[in-house]
Amino acid sequence: MGIFGKDSKKKQKNPNERNLIGDRQVTANLANTALGMLAQGEDYEDLAGTKCEFGYLFEIEDHGLEALFKIITDKTTAYFAAQKTSLMRLNFTEELFRSTTETFLELHQG
Repeated sequence: MGIFGKDSKKKQKNPNERNLIGDRQVTANLANTALGMLAQGEDYEDLAGTKCEFGYLFEIEDHGLEALFKIITDKTTAYFAAQKTSLMRLNFTEELFRSTTETFLELHQG
């Protein structure tokens, strides 16, 4: 499974936020948890070639994690959001994923 992301060393607009998109342990933990939410036969036949792509992944002081990512399998693209300590599967389209990512990054990065 490949995990893709943007450079985490960009200057942050808010010093109480940390961009964790380059943190392989955090991205792997989120991706593995999301994979466990997929159903074989319905969401995938074979996980070989499965990819995970993050739109954003931030740790926000006094709030916790905020992430938006997708898992692309041989049968579907599943979208997920992490907020605080919860991980939710979303009913998203690719267009909504991209626009939500763009909006979030505009608000949280300099």
